[in-house]
Amino acid sequence: MVKRINVANGTLEVSEISLGCMRIADLSPKEAEVHIHSALEVGIDFFDHADIYAGGKAEEVFGDVLAANPGMRDRLMIQAKCGIRNGFFDFSKEHIVTSVENSLKRLQTDYVDVLLLHRPDTLMEPEEVAEAFDNLERRGLVKHFGVSNQNPLQIELLKKNVKQPLLFNQLQLSIMVTGMIDAGFNVNMTNAGSVVHDGGILEYSRLHDMTIQPWSPFQYGFFEGVFLGNEKFPKVNEVINRLAAEKEVTDTAIATAWLLRHPAKMQPIVGTTNTARLLDIAKASRITLSREEWYEIYRAAGNVLP
Repeated sequence: MVKRINVANGTLEVSEISLGCMRIADLSPKEAEVHIHSALEVGIDFFDHADIYAGGKAEEVFGDVLAANPGMRDRLMIQAKCGIRNGFFDFSKEHIVTSVENSLKRLQTDYVDVLLLHRPDTLMEPEEVAEAFDNLERRGLVKHFGVSNQNPLQIELLKKNVKQPLLFNQLQLSIMVTGMIDAGFNVNMTNAGSVVHDGGILEYSRLHDMTIQPWSPFQYGFFEGVFLGNEKFPKVNEVINRLAAEKEVTDTAIATAWLLRHPAKMQPIVGTTNTARLLDIAKASRITLSREEWYEIYRAAGNVLP
């Protein structure tokens, strides 16, 4: 079974692996139902959505499964995201509130457990966001809040007015996308790895009890493709495959376990719609990579320690 982690010192308990639902609209109703049931059976009870996924169809498919399975809603947690619109970002009070209301209709539920602001909006007015959060919390439509793809100062700007704790930050992170980790190794140096692109978000998150949700945990670059089994990356795959064989799991489980090994207690978002692969990934929860194994994978990915 997938282990559970405490968020914000026990404010919320969640499965340490989350199922991303961006592509669930590609499944038939029966396939979607089987996929969700399978996730729950192995202890994955946290489901990540966004209003833009398949133009809202992903939420509709998920909502149909909930409607067809009375009692299922009480067994799982739903995370919604809003703020991305056609060609611009929108953190206005009106859009945030309306987006959540529309997501609830599509999901056929009365509330979401978590709402994230989806990518930063430079025109954001913290006062408006605070009003939106207060509105949604007061009406019982959202229980917890967080952000996505934001740096420490953007979060601090929000906290100037928002009174609700910001529990999550969804950020791109994988074995092949390690900028937030690289900067911590290359302190007081002038090489490329020393450039702090995100304001020290890894350390900030640990200091402020924010749970990082790595997205695209099997991707390299920005949606350029999967690195697992990719001939472009022979060395890292050689190490991952060797460890997978030793531990009798798949490469996806090792790649997930690499993220789970970090003491920041991250919650990877895995977006597979292949149920067998999801069950393989879930096995990462029973693996604890040694310090030597974690660093071996990091180096095999092309990183050089100072």
